[in-house]
Amino acid sequence: MKPSPQKQTALEQAHALFRQDKYAEVVPLYQDLLRSTLDDVLIWANLGIALRLTGRSQTALICLKRALELAPNSLGILKHYIFCLILTNRKDDMLQAFDKAFRIAPDDFETRSFYGFALREFDMNEEALAQYNIAKLHEPEHVWCRTDILLRLGRFKEAWKDFEIRWKLGKNYPFWSIAEHEKTYKSQRWTGQDLNGKTILVYEEQGFGDSILCSRYIPLVKARGARVIFRCRKDLHRLFRSINGIDLLVENDNHGEKIDYHVPVMSLPGVFNTEVATIPPPSTLFIPEAPPAEAKRLLNLAQNRFKVGIVWVGKPEFAGNYKRSATFAHFLPLAEIPGVQLYSLQRGPAERELADNGAQGLVPELGPHLKDFADTAAVLKELDLVIMTDSSVAHVAGSIGCPVWNLLSNCAFWVYLMGREDCPWYPSMRLFRQPQAGDWDGAFKKVAVELEKAIALKKAGQWHWPKKK
Repeated sequence: MKPSPQKQTALEQAHALFRQDKYAEVVPLYQDLLRSTLDDVLIWANLGIALRLTGRSQTALICLKRALELAPNSLGILKHYIFCLILTNRKDDMLQAFDKAFRIAPDDFETRSFYGFALREFDMNEEALAQYNIAKLHEPEHVWCRTDILLRLGRFKEAWKDFEIRWKLGKNYPFWSIAEHEKTYKSQRWTGQDLNGKTILVYEEQGFGDSILCSRYIPLVKARGARVIFRCRKDLHRLFRSINGIDLLVENDNHGEKIDYHVPVMSLPGVFNTEVATIPPPSTLFIPEAPPAEAKRLLNLAQNRFKVGIVWVGKPEFAGNYKRSATFAHFLPLAEIPGVQLYSLQRGPAERELADNGAQGLVPELGPHLKDFADTAAVLKELDLVIMTDSSVAHVAGSIGCPVWNLLSNCAFWVYLMGREDCPWYPSMRLFRQPQAGDWDGAFKKVAVELEKAIALKKAGQWHWPKKK
């Protein structure tokens, strides 16, 4: 049946907005169109995609399933449906959906790569590696994903060479800016050449945590005889000023220095052929003598309690943030434990969860009083413990030797390897992993038990910061 002119105009408007990636705007338009028809596959598919991209994966899943009822052999719709299954932690349904995808397109290497990604998301790393070994010759991103799995498996020697493939990836990957920087530098990228008497520019890559993690290699670069310039965002400058080997900290390329070599900081572990057993100790970071005045005042209120800093959400722009982040509500039961005082180190939009849960005052907010990571380090030095989901604060805490309990999703950053409760990069860090995909409750249950033990140790005079190795 031909749609009415009014409906046709609304349909064209919705599709136009969808093509412009205006997903929040297009959702109500597609929903309104469903009032007059339930058999348009494109409405169901586009609505499902838009809902997923605006954070409503469960509803998106249902819409995409309706689209598949109308177009059961559409590989494109099936892939979007599978993505929603991954986001909602439906492993068995995901595996069944891939069986169908391979029946539709048995030789499609993009599907094979997507299958590897999905297996990896459910911590099925060996199985995922097998898929990427099949697909790796066809597209650079297949090699990259394979490399990520090798790193998680602790097979560093195999991984570092292929880790450099990130320079060749497209704009959908977080390393695109590196490829752009490569065009601007007339100097040679450093891969281990003689540095005696040379000047090298080391520059940040990816997130703050990645730069903190790999700043430990700066003294090793300096030991090669180089003048070292480190370029990073201003938020890191005070924190890094105590790192041995940095001759000049800069924020951009307008530093007036002649550069002989350049290297992104995340390439340094590979240049130095790092193995799990040869990871260098964390950097010596600058810690101010005291936190900002208001943060110090709030911390002093709980001198006789076990002071715990908490962070529940990482940087929202990070593609994997949906996996690694919990909610403030997950942390709130920890405040019931006798003797504990929680402090929020959270910054950004997620801070409002404190007010949403009526917890302002119960959990004092330190985040708004911290202007950079050096302030964060000063606050951490005043705490007994940090409990958090993985983000940059974990790297600061681990670097300065602060006891930090890092709550990890089932598909965690490769730095934390697999199946371990300790972290070879940070001696003061303890890892608490989800028992299964999406099971934050299981991880927090174990944290609560261990926190009671930690409080008892402090009362007995036996809770101490670990010595930094």
